Amino acid sequence: MDPILRNFPSSFETERLTIRCPQPGDGAELNAAVLESLAELRPWMAWAKTAPTLEESEIHVRKALARFLLREELWLLLFLKGTHTLVGSSGFHNIDWAVPKFEIGYWARTAYAGQGYITEAVAGITNFAFQNLGAHRVEIRCDVKNQRSAAVARRLNFTLEATLYADDRAPLTNELRNTLVFAKVQSENPKP
Repeated sequence: MDPILRNFPSSFETERLTIRCPQPGDGAELNAAVLESLAELRPWMAWAKTAPTLEESEIHVRKALARFLLREELWLLLFLKGTHTLVGSSGFHNIDWAVPKFEIGYWARTAYAGQGYITEAVAGITNFAFQNLGAHRVEIRCDVKNQRSAAVARRLNFTLEATLYADDRAPLTNELRNTLVFAKVQSENPKP
């Protein structure tokens, strides 16, 4: 089936969060969250090299919505339930609908880091992948030095499958870096 024909919700909730695809108008809240968190994001995220303008953030949101509708990338924003307060971002990239398999990426807004929001979101997003998207495999990849990101995967019982050596370049230093590959497969997540 062509991925564009797949119907699934564009939002869902966890205990404390509303997790949804981006919408026009989300750029201002995204911009505020990124600007607040830029120092923490720069070592890990290539897109965080420079501070985005408000207009650039709104353009990013609108392009991400288009990719979501085309099922090319499923970027998700994490809001405190019942508010428009963005606590972070996550979603699926490097999607292979033929399997289907998905890679989850994530980051936390500085003011909300260390409070379990990302772990809660990634647990919900992983379940969403298996229950709503028919995933057979979900991956988390992170820099071997990004201990906080790896801790999320470990807390959620993702299996460390590999370390890819000299796999990428660090955004700030351009040094070669190693990447951890964590995964869950469908047999570990039977449908209810």
